[in-house]
Amino acid sequence: MNAIYRYRWMVILLAVAFLAASCGKKVSRMEAGEVKDLSGRWNDTDSQLVSKEMIKDSLSWPWINQWIQKKGKNPAVMTLGVKNKSSEHINTRTFMKDLERAFLRSGRVTVVADSEQKKAIRAERADQQTGSVGNPAAIGRELGADFILTGELNTISDQEGGKRIMFYQINLELINVETNTKVWIGDKKIKKFIEKSKLRF
Repeated sequence: MNAIYRYRWMVILLAVAFLAASCGKKVSRMEAGEVKDLSGRWNDTDSQLVSKEMIKDSLSWPWINQWIQKKGKNPAVMTLGVKNKSSEHINTRTFMKDLERAFLRSGRVTVVADSEQKKAIRAERADQQTGSVGNPAAIGRELGADFILTGELNTISDQEGGKRIMFYQINLELINVETNTKVWIGDKKIKKFIEKSKLRF
């Protein structure tokens, strides 16, 4: 009887150990550009698709050359937030930062700090004026924005049973601060078909 009892406990302990091992977390590295959809919601691949499309489109429009020919200098752009009007929590800063980087890398567009960054910089500059810094930053040399980059992200969802279609539309607009005219409008549409798998026993 004792042997049977011990055997049962050994089987139970082995089963618990197996379950604990199978429930462990496994992490594997992926390439940044590798596509892998898990939930069907917005992900890093979508952000990269938006970045690629918007960068290519914004730098190909005539607004940059027109500004340089008229003013004799690169246009200065400030990026504002993208209004997320979707039902998901989406970090839009990822593709906006990609745009800023592309502007700078082109050598034809100047990117200026946004409002939050300016507050921090001004506070630091004021602190330097009253502190013991050897060469404090000069006041009154801020470069204002010639253009504001802003936009919206909208979604449309259609669902029937275990099937769902998610449609994302991202619109970005570049607005001349002085004239309030729009010099570039970019858009990217992403459509996903999501189907829940049926469990089979």
